[in-house]
Parts: sequence; structure tokens; C-alpha cells
Amino acid sequence: MIKKQYSNQARLRRHRRVRKKVAGTPLRPRLSVFRSGNQIYAQVIDDQRGATIVAASSRDADLNTIAETPLAESDETTPEAIKGLTQNRRVAQAFRVGQLIAQRAKAAGVERVVFDRGGYIYHGRVAALAEGARKGGLDF
Repeated sequence: MIKKQYSNQARLRRHRRVRKKVAGTPLRPRLSVFRSGNQIYAQVIDDQRGATIVAASSRDADLNTIAETPLAESDETTPEAIKGLTQNRRVAQAFRVGQLIAQRAKAAGVERVVFDRGGYIYHGRVAALAEGARKGGLDF
């Protein structure tokens, strides 16, 4: 008998496996990513206190204050995972969310984080969010 594998169940299984090793501390909180069909969300979490320090999403009104993506398509420093940054609206949006979360985290006094990709493949929107956070000044 063939059993259908549900993609979200597999993602949650990967996420639990990764979370066994990745935990946020007060000195180095966890940058958690959630990706829905159209939106992307990011939180900086201190797991020891069980509290969210800062959060950002593609639904934030402050997202429009972030300048357009400074990366060009021909830039050699652009990772292969986000080469479509200038062509795909949602990838560019994720990059700006990464910059916004970095800006808010630095304002809250967070410089270094541990990246939690949430069971998603490190490609496309997830990679763009991580690159945006790095360009914004977060170290991970």
C-alpha cells in the first residue's frame, strides 16, 4: 500500500530534528523563520525565557521604509540560492524582511543569532531572508 507523505508533516519532522541542536540563549537568541504561501515571518527568540525579543513579517507596514534590494543580478557576492532576487517579488520581499528583523534586533541590543530555518530548505525566500539579515548587520 502506498502512503501519501504530507509535505508539512515532513517539514515539521525536519524542524524537530534541527531544534534538538539549535536553541536560543540570552547571549545568542534564535532567528526563527516561518514561510507561508504568500508571506514570510521571522522572530528572534530567547528559548531560555521562552520570549520573543523582536519580530518582523512581510505584512508589516514598516517594510516599505526599507530601501529596495541593493544586490544586483550580476553581483558575484550574491549566493546562488537567491540569484532570482531581482526577478521574484516574494524573494525580494523576504530579503527586505531580513533587513527589517536585523534593524529591529540591533535596536533591541542583539548582534549575534542562531539561524533556525524552520525545516525549510535553505533556498529561495529562506536564503534571501538570511542574506538580508546578514546585510542588515546580524552575525550568524
